[in-house]
Amino acid sequence: MNVKELFLIQKQLNDRIVDEHNLIGRDLFYDQLLAFIVEISELANETRSFKYWSRKTSSERSVILEEYVDGLHFVLTLGLTLNVTSITILDEYKTENETTEQFLQVLKDASALGETKTETQYMQLVTSFFMLGQILGFSNKEIEEAYLQKNKVNHERQDAGY
Repeated sequence: MNVKELFLIQKQLNDRIVDEHNLIGRDLFYDQLLAFIVEISELANETRSFKYWSRKTSSERSVILEEYVDGLHFVLTLGLTLNVTSITILDEYKTENETTEQFLQVLKDASALGETKTETQYMQLVTSFFMLGQILGFSNKEIEEAYLQKNKVNHERQDAGY
């Protein structure tokens, strides 16, 4: 996964949004953090991993992957806001967490980032987020390809006045 390229691509989208929505100079960190938490919650809803009371199965894999990369857009955005533009993504993470436990870990790490705003805590969030992707069965290549596709969609939405 070419993370430096993803940061550059995300910066282009972020700069466009800030410019077109007259947000220059506004601190968007907490808006971005909440957006990330909402995206993670939408992802959890699509996996249905926590819905022990329901017999309905999870959404299609493609839907879950799209929700995951929506979260990646905000992971990258948070990094850019904190002036982090280089992260290490492993091909494999070691975790014994089940899906629901990993969702909760991501949310805990996001909450801690809101309190500390440190690069160290950001890196912890990145790690738990990519662990979640692994648990969901996504390869780094799949994630990168889906991110690039969704980024194009996000630019098209801006073109349409989203």
